[in-house]
Amino acid sequence: MSQHPVTPASWGELLSGRNGLRSLAVAGGVALHAVNVYIATTILPSVVRDIGGLEYYAWNMTLFVAASIMASALSAKAFDALGLKRAFLMAIALFSVASTVCALAPSMGWMLFGRTLQGLGGGLLLGLCYSSIRVVFPERLWTRAMGLTSSMWGVATLSGPAIGGVFAQSGHWRWAFGAILPVAAGLAWLVIREINENTVSNAEAPRQKVNVPVGKVALIVLSVLVVSAGSLSTAVYWNALGIVAGLAVALYVSRLDQRPGTVRWLPDGAWSVRQAMGSIYACVGLMSTAITVEIFIPYFLQTIHGFEPLPAGYMTALMSLGWTAGSISSSGRESKTARVLMRSGPAVSAVSLLGLFALVPWLGVMDSAWVWALVVCMAGVGLGIGMCWPHLLAQVFRSAPSGQESIASSAMITIQLYALALGSTLAGMIVNAAGMTNPGGVQGAVSASSALFVLFAIPPAIAFFVMARVVAAKRETEQRARQ
Repeated sequence: MSQHPVTPASWGELLSGRNGLRSLAVAGGVALHAVNVYIATTILPSVVRDIGGLEYYAWNMTLFVAASIMASALSAKAFDALGLKRAFLMAIALFSVASTVCALAPSMGWMLFGRTLQGLGGGLLLGLCYSSIRVVFPERLWTRAMGLTSSMWGVATLSGPAIGGVFAQSGHWRWAFGAILPVAAGLAWLVIREINENTVSNAEAPRQKVNVPVGKVALIVLSVLVVSAGSLSTAVYWNALGIVAGLAVALYVSRLDQRPGTVRWLPDGAWSVRQAMGSIYACVGLMSTAITVEIFIPYFLQTIHGFEPLPAGYMTALMSLGWTAGSISSSGRESKTARVLMRSGPAVSAVSLLGLFALVPWLGVMDSAWVWALVVCMAGVGLGIGMCWPHLLAQVFRSAPSGQESIASSAMITIQLYALALGSTLAGMIVNAAGMTNPGGVQGAVSASSALFVLFAIPPAIAFFVMARVVAAKRETEQRARQ
Protein backbone atom coordinates (compact mmCIF):
# COMPACT_ATOMS: atom_id res chain seq x y z
CA MET A 1 0.00 0.00 0.00
CA SER A 2 1.12 3.49 -0.80
CA GLN A 3 2.88 5.47 1.91
CA HIS A 4 1.86 8.79 0.33
CA PRO A 5 -1.49 10.56 0.20
CA VAL A 6 -3.69 9.05 -2.50
CA THR A 7 -5.07 11.49 -5.06
CA PRO A 8 -8.43 10.30 -6.47
CA ALA A 9 -8.20 9.49 -10.16
CA SER A 10 -10.69 10.27 -12.91
CA TRP A 11 -12.96 7.91 -14.80
CA GLY A 12 -10.96 8.78 -17.91
CA GLU A 13 -7.79 7.33 -16.40
CA LEU A 14 -9.57 4.10 -15.43
CA LEU A 15 -11.36 3.60 -18.74
CA SER A 16 -8.66 4.63 -21.23
CA GLY A 17 -5.73 2.74 -22.72
CA ARG A 18 -4.64 -0.48 -21.08
CA ASN A 19 -6.44 0.45 -17.88
CA GLY A 20 -9.64 0.43 -19.92
CA LEU A 21 -9.04 -3.11 -21.18
CA ARG A 22 -8.11 -4.31 -17.71
CA SER A 23 -11.24 -2.67 -16.32
CA LEU A 24 -13.29 -4.49 -18.94
CA ALA A 25 -11.72 -7.79 -17.92
CA VAL A 26 -12.26 -7.30 -14.17
CA ALA A 27 -15.77 -5.84 -14.46
CA GLY A 28 -16.61 -8.40 -17.14
CA GLY A 29 -15.92 -11.24 -14.72
CA VAL A 30 -18.40 -9.82 -12.21
CA ALA A 31 -20.92 -9.16 -15.00
CA LEU A 32 -20.63 -12.75 -16.28
CA HIS A 33 -21.41 -14.13 -12.83
CA ALA A 34 -24.20 -11.63 -12.11
CA VAL A 35 -25.97 -11.92 -15.47
CA ASN A 36 -25.96 -15.70 -15.11
CA VAL A 37 -27.70 -15.39 -11.72
CA TYR A 38 -30.61 -13.46 -13.23
CA ILE A 39 -30.79 -15.57 -16.39
CA ALA A 40 -31.09 -18.75 -14.34
CA THR A 41 -33.74 -17.24 -12.06
CA THR A 42 -35.80 -16.16 -15.09
CA ILE A 43 -35.72 -19.45 -17.00
CA LEU A 44 -36.13 -21.88 -14.08
CA PRO A 45 -39.95 -22.08 -14.43
CA SER A 46 -39.45 -23.15 -18.06
CA VAL A 47 -36.75 -25.62 -17.02
CA VAL A 48 -38.97 -27.51 -14.57
CA ARG A 49 -41.84 -27.60 -17.06
CA ASP A 50 -39.51 -29.26 -19.57
CA ILE A 51 -37.36 -31.66 -17.51
CA GLY A 52 -39.34 -31.89 -14.25
CA GLY A 53 -37.95 -31.65 -10.72
CA LEU A 54 -40.25 -28.98 -9.29
CA GLU A 55 -39.60 -30.33 -5.77
CA TYR A 56 -35.93 -29.38 -6.20
CA TYR A 57 -36.63 -25.91 -7.62
CA ALA A 58 -35.14 -24.00 -4.65
CA TRP A 59 -31.99 -26.12 -4.62
CA ASN A 60 -30.91 -24.63 -7.93
CA MET A 61 -30.11 -21.45 -6.03
CA THR A 62 -29.13 -23.16 -2.77
CA LEU A 63 -26.38 -25.28 -4.32
CA PHE A 64 -25.23 -22.41 -6.54
CA VAL A 65 -24.81 -20.05 -3.57
CA ALA A 66 -23.17 -22.70 -1.37
CA ALA A 67 -20.66 -23.56 -4.10
CA SER A 68 -20.01 -19.85 -4.73
CA ILE A 69 -19.17 -19.33 -1.07
CA MET A 70 -16.74 -22.24 -1.10
CA ALA A 71 -15.05 -21.08 -4.29
CA SER A 72 -14.80 -17.42 -3.27
CA ALA A 73 -13.06 -18.51 -0.08
CA LEU A 74 -10.60 -20.54 -2.17
CA SER A 75 -9.91 -17.74 -4.65
CA ALA A 76 -7.01 -16.36 -2.61
CA LYS A 77 -5.35 -19.80 -2.66
CA ALA A 78 -5.90 -20.11 -6.42
CA PHE A 79 -4.30 -16.69 -6.87
CA ASP A 80 -1.32 -17.80 -4.76
CA ALA A 81 -0.89 -21.24 -6.34
CA LEU A 82 -1.54 -20.47 -10.00
CA GLY A 83 -0.96 -16.77 -10.41
CA LEU A 84 -3.65 -14.30 -11.40
CA LYS A 85 -3.89 -15.07 -15.12
CA ARG A 86 -4.05 -18.86 -14.83
CA ALA A 87 -6.47 -18.67 -11.91
CA PHE A 88 -8.76 -16.43 -13.98
CA LEU A 89 -8.60 -18.79 -16.95
CA MET A 90 -9.34 -21.82 -14.76
CA ALA A 91 -12.41 -20.06 -13.31
CA ILE A 92 -13.66 -19.12 -16.78
CA ALA A 93 -13.10 -22.66 -18.08
CA LEU A 94 -14.96 -24.21 -15.13
CA PHE A 95 -17.83 -21.76 -15.55
CA SER A 96 -18.04 -22.50 -19.28
CA VAL A 97 -18.08 -26.28 -18.79
CA ALA A 98 -20.77 -25.87 -16.12
CA SER A 99 -22.91 -23.71 -18.43
CA THR A 100 -22.62 -26.39 -21.11
CA VAL A 101 -23.77 -29.06 -18.63
CA CYS A 102 -26.79 -26.90 -17.73
CA ALA A 103 -27.63 -26.31 -21.39
CA LEU A 104 -27.57 -30.06 -22.15
CA ALA A 105 -29.12 -31.28 -18.86
CA PRO A 106 -31.66 -34.09 -19.57
CA SER A 107 -32.94 -34.15 -15.96
CA MET A 108 -33.01 -32.07 -12.81
CA GLY A 109 -30.17 -34.14 -11.33
CA TRP A 110 -27.86 -33.04 -14.14
CA MET A 111 -29.13 -29.48 -13.84
CA LEU A 112 -28.28 -29.38 -10.13
CA PHE A 113 -24.82 -30.79 -10.92
CA GLY A 114 -24.29 -28.09 -13.53
CA ARG A 115 -25.54 -25.35 -11.22
CA THR A 116 -23.14 -26.50 -8.51
CA LEU A 117 -20.24 -26.33 -10.99
CA GLN A 118 -21.46 -22.91 -12.09
CA GLY A 119 -21.37 -21.78 -8.47
CA LEU A 120 -17.79 -22.99 -8.13
CA GLY A 121 -16.66 -21.26 -11.32
CA GLY A 122 -18.67 -18.10 -10.65
CA GLY A 123 -17.61 -17.79 -7.02
CA LEU A 124 -13.96 -18.26 -7.95
CA LEU A 125 -14.30 -15.68 -10.71
CA LEU A 126 -16.02 -13.21 -8.39
CA GLY A 127 -13.36 -13.56 -5.71
CA LEU A 128 -10.54 -13.13 -8.22
CA CYS A 129 -12.13 -10.04 -9.76
CA TYR A 130 -12.24 -8.18 -6.46
CA SER A 131 -8.84 -9.49 -5.32
CA SER A 132 -7.20 -8.49 -8.60
CA ILE A 133 -8.09 -4.81 -8.22
CA ARG A 134 -5.37 -4.47 -5.58
CA VAL A 135 -2.66 -5.63 -7.97
CA VAL A 136 -3.97 -4.66 -11.41
CA PHE A 137 -4.59 -1.00 -10.61
CA PRO A 138 -2.67 1.63 -8.62
CA GLU A 139 -4.22 2.66 -5.31
CA ARG A 140 -5.63 5.93 -6.64
CA LEU A 141 -7.91 3.88 -8.96
CA TRP A 142 -9.21 1.43 -6.35
CA THR A 143 -12.48 3.18 -5.53
CA ARG A 144 -13.20 3.88 -9.19
CA ALA A 145 -12.56 0.20 -10.03
CA MET A 146 -14.71 -0.92 -7.11
CA GLY A 147 -17.49 1.37 -8.27
CA LEU A 148 -17.30 -0.01 -11.79
CA THR A 149 -17.30 -3.67 -10.75
CA SER A 150 -20.14 -3.26 -8.23
CA SER A 151 -22.21 -1.43 -10.86
CA MET A 152 -22.23 -4.63 -12.93
CA TRP A 153 -24.97 -6.00 -10.65
CA GLY A 154 -27.21 -3.18 -11.82
CA VAL A 155 -26.40 -3.98 -15.43
CA ALA A 156 -27.17 -7.65 -14.77
CA THR A 157 -30.53 -6.81 -13.18
CA LEU A 158 -31.65 -5.23 -16.45
CA SER A 159 -30.00 -7.55 -18.98
CA GLY A 160 -30.25 -10.93 -17.22
CA PRO A 161 -34.07 -11.17 -17.04
CA ALA A 162 -34.34 -9.80 -20.59
CA ILE A 163 -31.96 -12.42 -22.00
CA GLY A 164 -33.53 -15.25 -20.04
CA GLY A 165 -37.05 -14.07 -20.84
CA VAL A 166 -36.45 -14.00 -24.61
CA PHE A 167 -35.17 -17.57 -24.69
CA ALA A 168 -37.74 -18.89 -22.20
CA GLN A 169 -40.67 -17.28 -24.04
CA SER A 170 -39.51 -18.74 -27.36
CA GLY A 171 -39.29 -22.22 -25.82
CA HIS A 172 -35.49 -22.45 -26.12
CA TRP A 173 -34.32 -22.02 -22.51
CA ARG A 174 -31.21 -24.13 -23.15
CA TRP A 175 -29.84 -21.46 -25.47
CA ALA A 176 -29.90 -18.99 -22.57
CA PHE A 177 -27.03 -20.94 -20.99
CA GLY A 178 -25.36 -21.27 -24.40
CA ALA A 179 -25.50 -17.51 -24.89
CA ILE A 180 -23.09 -17.12 -21.96
CA LEU A 181 -20.32 -19.06 -23.71
CA PRO A 182 -19.26 -16.44 -26.31
CA VAL A 183 -19.09 -13.85 -23.52
CA ALA A 184 -16.89 -16.19 -21.48
CA ALA A 185 -14.63 -16.71 -24.52
CA GLY A 186 -14.27 -12.95 -24.97
CA LEU A 187 -13.43 -12.55 -21.29
CA ALA A 188 -10.76 -15.26 -21.57
CA TRP A 189 -9.20 -13.39 -24.51
CA LEU A 190 -9.07 -10.18 -22.46
CA VAL A 191 -7.47 -11.99 -19.53
CA ILE A 192 -4.82 -13.58 -21.76
CA ARG A 193 -4.08 -10.22 -23.33
CA GLU A 194 -4.19 -7.86 -20.32
CA ILE A 195 -3.99 -9.68 -16.97
CA ASN A 196 -0.26 -10.29 -16.77
CA GLU A 197 1.39 -10.18 -13.37
CA ASN A 198 4.65 -9.00 -14.89
CA THR A 199 2.99 -5.81 -16.07
CA VAL A 200 0.51 -5.07 -13.27
CA SER A 201 0.03 -1.43 -12.36
CA ASN A 202 0.62 -1.85 -8.65
CA ALA A 203 4.14 -3.16 -8.27
CA GLU A 204 3.91 -2.92 -4.49
CA ALA A 205 1.47 -5.85 -4.30
CA PRO A 206 3.46 -9.11 -4.50
CA ARG A 207 1.86 -12.51 -4.57
CA GLN A 208 1.07 -13.69 -1.07
CA LYS A 209 1.45 -17.16 0.40
CA VAL A 210 -2.03 -18.36 1.38
CA ASN A 211 -3.14 -21.38 3.37
CA VAL A 212 -6.86 -22.17 3.18
CA PRO A 213 -8.68 -23.59 6.24
CA VAL A 214 -10.75 -26.03 4.20
CA GLY A 215 -12.55 -27.41 7.27
CA LYS A 216 -13.76 -23.98 8.36
CA VAL A 217 -14.89 -23.08 4.86
CA ALA A 218 -16.77 -26.39 4.64
CA LEU A 219 -18.52 -25.57 7.92
CA ILE A 220 -19.56 -22.15 6.56
CA VAL A 221 -21.01 -23.87 3.50
CA LEU A 222 -22.78 -26.33 5.82
CA SER A 223 -24.21 -23.34 7.68
CA VAL A 224 -25.71 -22.00 4.42
CA LEU A 225 -27.14 -25.42 3.55
CA VAL A 226 -28.74 -25.73 7.00
CA VAL A 227 -30.30 -22.27 6.72
CA SER A 228 -31.53 -22.99 3.19
CA ALA A 229 -32.93 -26.38 4.19
CA GLY A 230 -34.95 -24.71 6.92
CA SER A 231 -36.33 -22.22 4.42
CA LEU A 232 -37.84 -25.00 2.26
CA SER A 233 -40.58 -25.56 4.83
CA THR A 234 -43.68 -23.38 4.98
CA ALA A 235 -43.69 -23.71 8.78
CA VAL A 236 -42.18 -20.67 10.48
CA TYR A 237 -40.66 -22.70 13.31
CA TRP A 238 -38.63 -24.79 10.82
CA ASN A 239 -37.45 -21.57 9.15
CA ALA A 240 -36.40 -20.20 12.53
CA LEU A 241 -34.69 -23.45 13.51
CA GLY A 242 -32.72 -23.43 10.27
CA ILE A 243 -31.48 -19.89 10.91
CA VAL A 244 -30.58 -20.62 14.54
CA ALA A 245 -28.75 -23.84 13.61
CA GLY A 246 -26.92 -22.13 10.75
CA LEU A 247 -25.82 -19.25 12.97
CA ALA A 248 -24.68 -21.73 15.62
CA VAL A 249 -22.38 -23.37 13.06
CA ALA A 250 -21.07 -19.93 12.01
CA LEU A 251 -20.44 -19.02 15.67
CA TYR A 252 -18.49 -22.25 16.12
CA VAL A 253 -16.36 -21.33 13.09
CA SER A 254 -15.66 -17.92 14.63
CA ARG A 255 -14.39 -19.55 17.80
CA LEU A 256 -12.17 -21.92 15.81
CA ASP A 257 -10.82 -19.07 13.69
CA GLN A 258 -9.71 -17.06 16.72
CA ARG A 259 -7.61 -19.83 18.26
CA PRO A 260 -3.89 -18.99 18.36
CA GLY A 261 -1.78 -20.68 15.70
CA THR A 262 -4.70 -21.69 13.50
CA VAL A 263 -4.85 -21.16 9.75
CA ARG A 264 -7.09 -18.12 9.42
CA TRP A 265 -10.23 -17.95 7.33
CA LEU A 266 -10.70 -14.24 8.05
CA PRO A 267 -7.81 -11.82 8.69
CA ASP A 268 -6.80 -10.62 12.14
CA GLY A 269 -9.39 -8.36 13.77
CA ALA A 270 -12.25 -9.58 11.57
CA TRP A 271 -14.31 -11.05 14.40
CA SER A 272 -14.63 -7.86 16.46
CA VAL A 273 -16.58 -4.76 15.41
CA ARG A 274 -14.22 -2.78 17.63
CA GLN A 275 -11.49 -3.49 15.08
CA ALA A 276 -11.31 -1.91 11.63
CA MET A 277 -11.61 -5.19 9.74
CA GLY A 278 -14.49 -6.41 11.88
CA SER A 279 -16.44 -3.19 11.40
CA ILE A 280 -15.91 -3.32 7.62
CA TYR A 281 -17.13 -6.90 7.36
CA ALA A 282 -20.10 -6.13 9.63
CA CYS A 283 -21.15 -3.28 7.32
CA VAL A 284 -20.72 -5.49 4.24
CA GLY A 285 -22.97 -8.13 5.81
CA LEU A 286 -25.60 -5.71 7.13
CA MET A 287 -25.93 -3.75 3.89
CA SER A 288 -26.02 -6.96 1.81
CA THR A 289 -28.84 -8.24 4.01
CA ALA A 290 -30.90 -5.08 3.39
CA ILE A 291 -31.06 -5.56 -0.38
CA THR A 292 -32.67 -9.02 -0.10
CA VAL A 293 -36.11 -7.41 0.27
CA GLU A 294 -36.07 -7.19 -3.55
CA ILE A 295 -36.99 -10.90 -3.67
CA PHE A 296 -40.56 -10.17 -2.56
CA ILE A 297 -41.22 -6.75 -4.10
CA PRO A 298 -42.52 -8.13 -7.45
CA TYR A 299 -45.02 -10.26 -5.52
CA PHE A 300 -46.18 -7.29 -3.43
CA LEU A 301 -46.57 -5.05 -6.49
CA GLN A 302 -48.52 -7.68 -8.42
CA THR A 303 -50.75 -8.75 -5.52
CA ILE A 304 -51.44 -5.40 -3.83
CA HIS A 305 -51.32 -3.03 -6.80
CA GLY A 306 -52.17 -5.26 -9.80
CA PHE A 307 -48.87 -4.86 -11.67
CA GLU A 308 -48.09 -7.16 -14.59
CA PRO A 309 -44.95 -9.32 -14.06
CA LEU A 310 -42.65 -7.33 -16.41
CA PRO A 311 -43.42 -3.86 -14.96
CA ALA A 312 -43.15 -5.27 -11.45
CA GLY A 313 -39.76 -6.74 -12.27
CA TYR A 314 -38.40 -3.50 -13.67
CA MET A 315 -39.86 -1.50 -10.77
CA THR A 316 -37.83 -3.77 -8.51
CA ALA A 317 -34.78 -3.16 -10.70
CA LEU A 318 -34.79 0.44 -9.44
CA MET A 319 -32.97 -0.88 -6.36
CA SER A 320 -30.09 -2.22 -8.40
CA LEU A 321 -30.09 0.88 -10.59
CA GLY A 322 -29.83 2.97 -7.44
CA TRP A 323 -26.90 0.84 -6.30
CA THR A 324 -25.21 1.38 -9.67
CA ALA A 325 -25.84 5.12 -9.62
CA GLY A 326 -24.54 5.40 -6.06
CA SER A 327 -21.40 3.42 -6.83
CA ILE A 328 -20.56 5.34 -9.99
CA SER A 329 -21.22 8.79 -8.52
CA SER A 330 -19.48 8.24 -5.16
CA SER A 331 -16.33 6.43 -6.27
CA GLY A 332 -13.24 8.57 -6.62
CA ARG A 333 -14.52 11.35 -4.37
CA GLU A 334 -12.14 13.35 -2.20
CA SER A 335 -11.42 11.84 1.23
CA LYS A 336 -13.67 14.19 3.22
CA THR A 337 -16.60 13.71 0.83
CA ALA A 338 -16.02 9.95 0.79
CA ARG A 339 -16.25 9.78 4.56
CA VAL A 340 -19.55 11.68 4.50
CA LEU A 341 -20.93 9.32 1.83
CA MET A 342 -19.84 6.26 3.78
CA ARG A 343 -21.61 7.46 6.91
CA SER A 344 -24.73 8.66 5.05
CA GLY A 345 -25.25 5.58 2.88
CA PRO A 346 -26.73 3.28 5.56
CA ALA A 347 -29.04 6.08 6.72
CA VAL A 348 -30.35 6.59 3.16
CA SER A 349 -31.09 2.85 2.84
CA ALA A 350 -32.77 2.66 6.25
CA VAL A 351 -34.98 5.72 5.60
CA SER A 352 -35.88 4.39 2.14
CA LEU A 353 -36.97 1.04 3.61
CA LEU A 354 -39.13 2.88 6.12
CA GLY A 355 -40.62 4.79 3.18
CA LEU A 356 -41.48 1.47 1.53
CA PHE A 357 -43.02 0.37 4.83
CA ALA A 358 -45.40 3.33 4.56
CA LEU A 359 -46.07 3.28 0.80
CA VAL A 360 -46.12 -0.32 -0.49
CA PRO A 361 -49.05 -1.49 1.73
CA TRP A 362 -51.08 1.64 0.82
CA LEU A 363 -53.72 0.44 -1.65
CA GLY A 364 -54.22 3.88 -3.18
CA VAL A 365 -50.59 4.89 -3.66
CA MET A 366 -50.60 4.23 -7.41
CA ASP A 367 -53.48 6.64 -7.92
CA SER A 368 -51.77 9.51 -6.09
CA ALA A 369 -48.73 11.72 -6.47
CA TRP A 370 -47.09 9.60 -3.76
CA VAL A 371 -46.25 7.03 -6.42
CA TRP A 372 -43.16 9.15 -7.17
CA ALA A 373 -42.13 8.87 -3.53
CA LEU A 374 -42.44 5.09 -3.95
CA VAL A 375 -40.10 5.25 -6.97
CA VAL A 376 -37.60 7.34 -5.00
CA CYS A 377 -37.66 4.94 -2.06
CA MET A 378 -37.15 1.94 -4.35
CA ALA A 379 -34.07 3.54 -5.83
CA GLY A 380 -32.98 4.90 -2.44
CA VAL A 381 -32.46 1.44 -0.92
CA GLY A 382 -29.81 0.64 -3.53
CA LEU A 383 -28.51 4.20 -3.69
CA GLY A 384 -27.58 4.14 0.00
CA ILE A 385 -25.60 0.93 -0.49
CA GLY A 386 -23.86 2.28 -3.59
CA MET A 387 -22.87 5.52 -1.83
CA CYS A 388 -20.64 3.68 0.62
CA TRP A 389 -19.86 0.43 -1.22
CA PRO A 390 -16.75 1.34 -3.29
CA HIS A 391 -15.12 3.10 -0.31
CA LEU A 392 -16.07 0.26 2.02
CA LEU A 393 -14.47 -2.36 -0.20
CA ALA A 394 -11.37 -0.28 -0.93
CA GLN A 395 -10.90 0.16 2.82
CA VAL A 396 -10.63 -3.63 3.11
CA PHE A 397 -7.32 -3.42 1.24
CA ARG A 398 -6.07 -0.49 3.32
CA SER A 399 -7.04 -1.92 6.73
CA ALA A 400 -5.98 -5.53 6.11
CA PRO A 401 -3.00 -6.67 8.19
CA SER A 402 0.23 -6.82 6.23
CA GLY A 403 0.45 -10.05 4.24
CA GLN A 404 -3.29 -10.80 4.62
CA GLU A 405 -4.67 -8.57 1.85
CA SER A 406 -5.63 -11.48 -0.44
CA ILE A 407 -7.40 -13.31 2.38
CA ALA A 408 -9.21 -10.10 3.34
CA SER A 409 -10.51 -9.43 -0.17
CA SER A 410 -11.71 -12.98 -0.86
CA ALA A 411 -13.40 -13.12 2.56
CA MET A 412 -15.31 -9.97 1.64
CA ILE A 413 -17.13 -11.85 -1.15
CA THR A 414 -17.77 -14.86 1.08
CA ILE A 415 -19.38 -12.64 3.71
CA GLN A 416 -21.50 -10.85 1.11
CA LEU A 417 -22.79 -14.15 -0.28
CA TYR A 418 -23.42 -15.52 3.20
CA ALA A 419 -25.39 -12.41 4.14
CA LEU A 420 -27.49 -12.68 0.98
CA ALA A 421 -28.32 -16.32 1.74
CA LEU A 422 -29.16 -15.60 5.38
CA GLY A 423 -31.11 -12.43 4.52
CA SER A 424 -33.28 -14.12 1.91
CA THR A 425 -34.16 -16.90 4.34
CA LEU A 426 -34.93 -14.45 7.13
CA ALA A 427 -37.10 -12.42 4.74
CA GLY A 428 -39.03 -15.58 3.83
CA MET A 429 -39.59 -16.39 7.48
CA ILE A 430 -40.87 -12.86 8.19
CA VAL A 431 -43.36 -12.72 5.30
CA ASN A 432 -44.70 -16.19 6.08
CA ALA A 433 -45.17 -15.35 9.74
CA ALA A 434 -46.86 -12.06 8.78
CA GLY A 435 -49.51 -13.78 6.69
CA MET A 436 -48.33 -13.86 3.07
CA THR A 437 -49.55 -17.45 2.70
CA ASN A 438 -52.17 -17.44 5.45
CA PRO A 439 -54.53 -15.61 4.98
CA GLY A 440 -52.73 -14.76 1.72
CA GLY A 441 -54.13 -12.55 -1.02
CA VAL A 442 -54.12 -8.77 -0.75
CA GLN A 443 -54.62 -8.82 3.02
CA GLY A 444 -51.68 -11.17 3.56
CA ALA A 445 -49.44 -9.24 1.16
CA VAL A 446 -50.23 -5.93 2.90
CA SER A 447 -49.39 -7.40 6.31
CA ALA A 448 -46.26 -9.16 5.03
CA SER A 449 -44.89 -6.08 3.27
CA SER A 450 -45.32 -3.94 6.38
CA ALA A 451 -43.45 -6.45 8.54
CA LEU A 452 -40.67 -7.03 6.00
CA PHE A 453 -39.78 -3.41 5.33
CA VAL A 454 -39.87 -2.19 8.91
CA LEU A 455 -37.75 -5.09 10.18
CA PHE A 456 -35.27 -4.91 7.32
CA ALA A 457 -34.68 -1.24 8.00
CA ILE A 458 -32.88 -2.42 11.17
CA PRO A 459 -29.69 -3.85 9.49
CA PRO A 460 -28.75 -0.60 7.68
CA ALA A 461 -29.67 1.35 10.81
CA ILE A 462 -27.16 -0.74 12.76
CA ALA A 463 -24.64 -0.27 9.93
CA PHE A 464 -25.00 3.50 10.34
CA PHE A 465 -23.46 3.26 13.81
CA VAL A 466 -20.88 0.59 12.91
CA MET A 467 -19.80 2.68 9.92
CA ALA A 468 -18.40 5.28 12.35
CA ARG A 469 -15.56 2.86 13.10
CA VAL A 470 -14.91 2.27 9.40
CA VAL A 471 -14.77 6.01 8.75
CA ALA A 472 -12.35 6.42 11.67
CA ALA A 473 -10.14 3.66 10.21
CA LYS A 474 -10.19 5.41 6.82
CA ARG A 475 -9.12 8.68 8.46
CA GLU A 476 -6.30 6.89 10.32
CA THR A 477 -4.90 5.27 7.16
CA GLU A 478 -5.01 8.62 5.36
CA GLN A 479 -3.17 10.33 8.23
CA ARG A 480 -0.47 7.63 8.23
CA ALA A 481 -0.05 8.07 4.47
CA ARG A 482 0.59 11.81 4.95
CA GLN A 483 3.29 11.28 7.58
